[in-house]
Amino acid sequence: MSIDLHTHSNFSDGTMSPTELVALASYKKISALALTDHDTMAGTEEAVLAGSRMGVEVVPGIEISVSYTQIEYHILGYWADSTNSVLAAALARLQGARAERNEKILQKLHGLGIPVTSEELQVVSEQGQTGRPHIARILVERGVVKTMSQAFDQFLKKGEAAYASRFAYGAAETVSMIRQAGGLAVLAHPAQNDPDLVRLPAVLADLVSAGLDGIELYYPSHSNKVKKRLRALAGQHDLLLTGGSDYHGEVRPGTSLAGGKNIFVPPELLEKMKERLRLRR
Repeated sequence: MSIDLHTHSNFSDGTMSPTELVALASYKKISALALTDHDTMAGTEEAVLAGSRMGVEVVPGIEISVSYTQIEYHILGYWADSTNSVLAAALARLQGARAERNEKILQKLHGLGIPVTSEELQVVSEQGQTGRPHIARILVERGVVKTMSQAFDQFLKKGEAAYASRFAYGAAETVSMIRQAGGLAVLAHPAQNDPDLVRLPAVLADLVSAGLDGIELYYPSHSNKVKKRLRALAGQHDLLLTGGSDYHGEVRPGTSLAGGKNIFVPPELLEKMKERLRLRR
């Protein structure tokens, strides 16, 4: 039986509600699920309640986009207290920055002859956090592009005509915030923007000194070679190992939660995370 410590709901850029996500986990016999929406923990209460009804252990989590030497990385936080004043203020600033970027993107699209309104964007995002994936979804629905990947490649990724940057906290600062809020901080999918893991040793050296707790080992795109290297680096720094599917729902066709033909994440990893948390507290 697998666990899955990296998933997204419609409180950020996923397509399923937290309850639906937990129900799918129950159906797939996943024993524990972490909801790690982007820059928000607004859906975790619903997920925890659904998990208590359906027999799935739900870990409150979050995924925060950060900047390290002008490169974007993602930090996962587990069991952080969302009411912590420092973390709450930081998330409010990030959410405001997302809203500002959305408006800049819509203005650029309008200049390209593709008018999209804020009202349309709100309808697509339904609730919670709104961002580029929602705008990409509108471009697909309009027939401007065929896929969300194409929307990013032609309009929304860095360097393209409708791209707009946004504020992001530094990686070390974010690790410290998560730790201050009582959570565990984990570097997500480290090979995503560093496929050969060339930069990773230096990144880990800095983040471990800031309090980094772990590194995401099990991830759909991680090869056996990558996992072997990550295990070695984790051992050098006494880092926890985690893993998850990064499931977003139907917005990413062909993907699924952990287990089955997708990645398998050993349940004992969660117990080691809990033990690390207990020792710290």
